[in-house]
Amino acid sequence: MNKFKGATYVITGAGSGIGRELAIELAHLGADLAISDLNGDTLQETTELVSREGINVHSHQLDVSDKESVFAYADLVQEHFDQINVIINNAGVALSTGTFENTTLEEFEWLMSINFSGVLYGTKAFLPHLQRAQWGHIVNVSSLFGLIGVPGQAAYNASKFAVRGLTEALRQELNATGSKVSCTSVHPGGIKTNIALNSREGSTPPTDLDQMFLADAEEFEKLARTTAQSAATQIINAVKRNKRRLVIGGDAKTMDWIQRHFPNHYHQALELIMKVARR
Repeated sequence: MNKFKGATYVITGAGSGIGRELAIELAHLGADLAISDLNGDTLQETTELVSREGINVHSHQLDVSDKESVFAYADLVQEHFDQINVIINNAGVALSTGTFENTTLEEFEWLMSINFSGVLYGTKAFLPHLQRAQWGHIVNVSSLFGLIGVPGQAAYNASKFAVRGLTEALRQELNATGSKVSCTSVHPGGIKTNIALNSREGSTPPTDLDQMFLADAEEFEKLARTTAQSAATQIINAVKRNKRRLVIGGDAKTMDWIQRHFPNHYHQALELIMKVARR
């Protein structure tokens, strides 16, 4: 079965980073695309890039945290293409606040509304359409921080652990019912994108401890070795091979291995990595 040529892929957060690279590579493979992003300007740039491949492209400015908009969008895409095969819930944001204590409830709610609720809405809205197709697949982008807890990232950790839990449970349910739809939980490590640079600043003045954790996060980003293009290629291959989980990048694979084998001590390895990064 050719999972690309003539298939319809829906990608959120397609205006930049992994989302844009996914759109470009899938267009090259002959897939039709429904792409969306909150940023209309960057979305238009992606639309122009993929349109050169001569595929059917549907472009739509979308706020994934708006439940009604996401469900209306799913119906709109179904009407445009008749058949939807894959939804890639890729849109996400970061938050620079520091400690849990220094992060307000409003900031937690804002981040969760995009990173988790956006994935929840996308999955819930598109699943019925996928089930009507000959085959279907859901890709939910979590993070390395959906595998390990990191100081100074409580809100981001919470959102990405939630994405992982949702996706892993759903996959088991779909398998148990013999569904034609499957799903993959994706866990990128440090990727060379603008998500950290474009993160939202906290509203509470940072303490010295906050500053230290935020500095660690910046150093961690500098360790990023995986390009968005490489991440996109790996995600596409995961759909082709129907992988349950995809961990992207040497940093993520190393920390995932340490966490699975030494769940009570992986934080020590993380502390050592951050000490090296600060040098």
